[in-house]
Amino acid sequence: MVLAGPLDAGRVPVDPLRRYTVDWGDVLKFLAVIAVAAVILSAVVLLWAFRSLRRVRVPPDADFFTAVRAVPLSLMVGLDLLDLGLDFLSTPLIWIILNRYGLQSLRNVASIEALLPFTGPIPTMTIAWFLARALNLGKPYDPNLIETRRAGPDRYVPRPR
Repeated sequence: MVLAGPLDAGRVPVDPLRRYTVDWGDVLKFLAVIAVAAVILSAVVLLWAFRSLRRVRVPPDADFFTAVRAVPLSLMVGLDLLDLGLDFLSTPLIWIILNRYGLQSLRNVASIEALLPFTGPIPTMTIAWFLARALNLGKPYDPNLIETRRAGPDRYVPRPR
């Protein structure tokens, strides 16, 4: 019990440990608002990224950093926002989205990162995008790449998307 002095003579003594309590209901509401806002914002950013993803051609044998250099920043930010909003529950969505656009190497790493709990607040995919460009990791993206499949001896045809 703490009594400060003559001005506190009429007050009830306050236990210093009980003075600072947390209302967990308010904390959970705040976190829920952040999660919902992150999911809505990720949907908007990912829809914007999908417009430019149609033009991206990544070789099927590309490594992670080659794929990261080929995709737009908006995709990485959208994946990080989705991970922030849904944490490990975003893994199936990330898997489906990246598999749909043929980004298998990026899909594998992003899904493993999304499975790790409590990594949502850390924008790991966005950091990887900047590191790939700043440190020249992976092969540079070639926009003239045409994915092909072998149709016969010395004959190749474009791979359907």
